[in-house]
Amino acid sequence: MRSRLRAADLLPVSTVGLRSRPGRTVLSIVGVAIGIAAMVAVLGVTRSSQADVLAQIDRVGTNLLTVANGRTTRGDEAELPSTAGAAVARTEGVLSSAATATLPVRVYRNDRIPSGRTGGLSVRVADPALADTLDAAVAHGRFLDPALIRYPAVVLGHYAATVLGIGDVSGQPRVWLGERWFTVVGVLAPVELAPELDAAALIGAPVAEADFGYRGHPTRIFVRAETSRTTEVAGLLGRAADPAHPEEVAVSRPSEALTARVEVASGTTVLLLGLGAVALLVGGIGIANVLVISVLERRTEIGLRRALGATRGHVGAQFLTESLLLGVGGGVAGVVLGTLITFAMAAARGWQTLVPAQAVGAGLAAAVLIGGCAGLYPAMRAARLSPTEALRTM
Repeated sequence: MRSRLRAADLLPVSTVGLRSRPGRTVLSIVGVAIGIAAMVAVLGVTRSSQADVLAQIDRVGTNLLTVANGRTTRGDEAELPSTAGAAVARTEGVLSSAATATLPVRVYRNDRIPSGRTGGLSVRVADPALADTLDAAVAHGRFLDPALIRYPAVVLGHYAATVLGIGDVSGQPRVWLGERWFTVVGVLAPVELAPELDAAALIGAPVAEADFGYRGHPTRIFVRAETSRTTEVAGLLGRAADPAHPEEVAVSRPSEALTARVEVASGTTVLLLGLGAVALLVGGIGIANVLVISVLERRTEIGLRRALGATRGHVGAQFLTESLLLGVGGGVAGVVLGTLITFAMAAARGWQTLVPAQAVGAGLAAAVLIGGCAGLYPAMRAARLSPTEALRTM
């Protein structure tokens, strides 16, 4: 009568070796788990990061443009004309614009702070339309308006307020700006579109002209264009800002920088996935080594089973199943670990957590494939052992 091995019996028989050597089994599973966790975590963190960047693009909008002073043909820093702001605002297709300019003065918490301790803060002239153009939110107080720009009033960026130790404007706090006191009338929330404003103190053009010799030359102009005409408007802004030297005007689109971040992240993902694949391959080799050693150690068991009627196919199936179980165990552990890493990274960065279903499925499939491939040679080696040869070691 031909010997048969029922499918219901294959699993218990195949786990005998794994249960009898738990330490070796755990180490084999860990090897695969590291590779799978790396792949799942890379894909999960990348997808979460990309979702955050895309959300920023949605908030920013693709119709924001910036006009800045570029470089002259000699390599020196160019200067935008004082008429640049008004000319840009009149350009066809422009919905709104706001000019800013950096001043060569500093801001301090009080007049007793040493001049060298600037905290990395800058002072900028700001147009009253700046907040609306950038969709910037005021966390405390209010933004500059046509009345406030004529007085020593200042609006602080989020980081600047933190450095200066100003949490709100309820007590009408003052700061020492350009050798005189300015009253803080507002504090901005973080500005995603223009992070340089987070570390700035913003004042009006009239007071900057009267107190600091500001001559009306902007260093950056923020522009909102009609979305359908953004590219066309971008091509017009250089000549509008400086008709005499349009080549000295730098026009950029913040959403393009954000999109570039997504592309860079995608390129990095490929590299990290390659490293994860290498780790997974190492884990597969570890499984193969463990099973080869297991075959050598269990020659007696194999010989007895063959002598009692087990076929070569039964023995091979037993060791192949052991290898698959190690792969599946490592795959499940790796998926769980990779998901936890993704959750931790996303929570730390304030991202929405996204673990692609494809990453989970691909991770488990890769683990099964590695387990199967790693077990082929040990299974074939065990199946080729004859009962007499295997029992010689008894």
